[in-house]
Amino acid sequence: MRYASLCAAMLSLYCAQAQSLSGPDGVEAFDTPNDAGGSITVTWLSDASAAMYEIFLADSPAGPFHPSATVGADGSLKSDAPAIFGHDPANSLSHFAHVVGFTPAGEDEATPLTDGNTYYVKVGVRAADGSTGQGGAVGVQGDAVEAVPGGNFFNWSKLNNFILGAFLCVVILGYISIARRKELYIRRIAGLEAIDEALGRATEMGKPVLFVHGLKGMESIPTIAAVNILSRVARRTARFGTDLRVVNNEPIVMAVSQEVVKEAYLEEGRPDAFNPDSVFMVAPDQFSYAAAVSGIMVRERPAAHIMMGYFYAESLLLAETGSTTGAIQIAGTDAYTQLPFFVTTCDYTLMGEELYAASAYLSREPRLLGSLKGQDVGKLVLILGILLGTLLATAQMPFLTHLFTSY
Repeated sequence: MRYASLCAAMLSLYCAQAQSLSGPDGVEAFDTPNDAGGSITVTWLSDASAAMYEIFLADSPAGPFHPSATVGADGSLKSDAPAIFGHDPANSLSHFAHVVGFTPAGEDEATPLTDGNTYYVKVGVRAADGSTGQGGAVGVQGDAVEAVPGGNFFNWSKLNNFILGAFLCVVILGYISIARRKELYIRRIAGLEAIDEALGRATEMGKPVLFVHGLKGMESIPTIAAVNILSRVARRTARFGTDLRVVNNEPIVMAVSQEVVKEAYLEEGRPDAFNPDSVFMVAPDQFSYAAAVSGIMVRERPAAHIMMGYFYAESLLLAETGSTTGAIQIAGTDAYTQLPFFVTTCDYTLMGEELYAASAYLSREPRLLGSLKGQDVGKLVLILGILLGTLLATAQMPFLTHLFTSY
């Protein structure tokens, strides 16, 4: 009698464990959204008894079911993928997995999923002690859910990026159209206004103008902005008959600068005044470059130093040396670590975005002016969005934050 009671207790315990490991609830499978195909997504509710989830796939309801993926009980929550599942708080109670293939018995390599084929999915549970339930090592039980993978033409999770980008494009094109009909207002930038003064002083004194590039290559945005400024400076030196020196530390930047200066002289009708040797490379190394340029400043004593681009530690060496020669110094950079040195040693300093605005400011070309004003509107929209989003997030309403999230 006692033996029968013991057997009954053991049977009851086994049945309870089998029931607890019968597999997770709420299993769903569907084509992975916003992808190029070849993938399905499986979701299920968390199981308190699970240490690991095992996903099995088959290409027919009767099987055989092959292992496809393994997910830990403490990872791959739906809340980790808001681009697919949204921001519902209940997502933290469910798991998901992207399935891209399965491994048939006796094979080492996985077989990828084929778009348009129907696949059947089951999810098993493995407990911390290694025991298995539905989908365990001894077989797969229960009903399967089906899904059909396929490609998607649009990634709808990036719709917010598209709308914002399209809005900025429309604003920029609108301002370009306005700029072609009337003059747009741009606030005065003292450093750019002083360029004509510096060039006029150099012309009166019969001394050259020294244009100093930063240390980055032509792929760098500040270098591109510096070359645009060089074009305007070269036009004025060609018009005034002033000698121009352009120093470089990178061969490609030197070649581009030579073409820019040559074109500027041609546009001013002074091709004979252009000297290819006036645009030259002094040294490829940072401090060799700084020493060589400082030597030019001291020996030739140009009347104006125009330093534009991205600078590193050499900025103070150049600007301090230039200040001792009595030249007018105009500097511009977006390297915030070097701005203090330029501000304290130069007469005028273009800070950050003023460097990028210089080309539009000097040329007054409608496309550049329209682009500049359109970007200002975009910045204003983003600033207002940040302020409003901060207030709403403080009030526990983060939907605006979600709206501007980039997935």
